[in-house]
Amino acid sequence: MIPLLQAVLLLVFPVLVVVGGLRDLTSFTIPNWISGLLILGFVPAALLLGISPSVMGLHLLVGLAALAAGVAMFALRWIGGGDAKLFAAAALWLGGPAMISYVVMTGLAGGALALALLSLRSPMLRPYVLSGPAWFGRLADPAESVPYGVAIAVGALLAFPASSLMQAWPGF
Repeated sequence: MIPLLQAVLLLVFPVLVVVGGLRDLTSFTIPNWISGLLILGFVPAALLLGISPSVMGLHLLVGLAALAAGVAMFALRWIGGGDAKLFAAAALWLGGPAMISYVVMTGLAGGALALALLSLRSPMLRPYVLSGPAWFGRLADPAESVPYGVAIAVGALLAFPASSLMQAWPGF
């Protein structure tokens, strides 16, 4: 029963970051409940996986550092507020071991996202995109921002296997 419960709690992370990325892609917003549930879900997952208090403390410090970085990026208007919160909540789950991979993968995914949006927003493709769903047409609008939650979700998913939570799971 415990391994099943551990697996279910570990699924909270990928499900919520994917939902956050999809919500940002389709609405340019990431609801606070997504980051909130990530934060709330971390503690039971860490406890059930037997993560030590010192490692949990390191995860907390990493999450707070990511929040400070996210707030700075938000203040510079590089990312939105929801992006900053999702970035920090994911960092809480990932902790120290996976953080470098998370930052690098998120940056690479952000670059790929920017190139994709430049293509969608080009005069050649934009008319075709506008005939699709409204959210897709909004992505093609040059005046719109970049739904960076997509890149955060990709980076988080790629870094998750290196996290101390996944490393502590006996099924991994």
